[in-house]
Amino acid sequence: MTITEKQKRWLKQQTHHLKPVVLLGQHGLTAPVLAEIEIALSHHELLKIRISAGDRDERDAIIAMIQEHTQANLINRIGNVAAFYRANPQKRDPMVLPRL
Repeated sequence: MTITEKQKRWLKQQTHHLKPVVLLGQHGLTAPVLAEIEIALSHHELLKIRISAGDRDERDAIIAMIQEHTQANLINRIGNVAAFYRANPQKRDPMVLPRL
């Protein structure tokens, strides 16, 4: 699902008060961590992930791998924290994005 810039700005506002749900440590992005991210995206739709990897290039690579594996949209990235959004059509009360 592609989101517009207006929807992205609205989602950024929604992520402001959230705390990171998934924390990546020294072992990096492993299969169990990706499984937890999938579960968290299905449940929350919008989540923050703290990536405590080495340098900026390594964090960029991890973010790209998360996006590729989960098909989630990167909403915002500040330092070690990245926010992702993926709509869940099966959720009883899905997050409603503003229209254009």
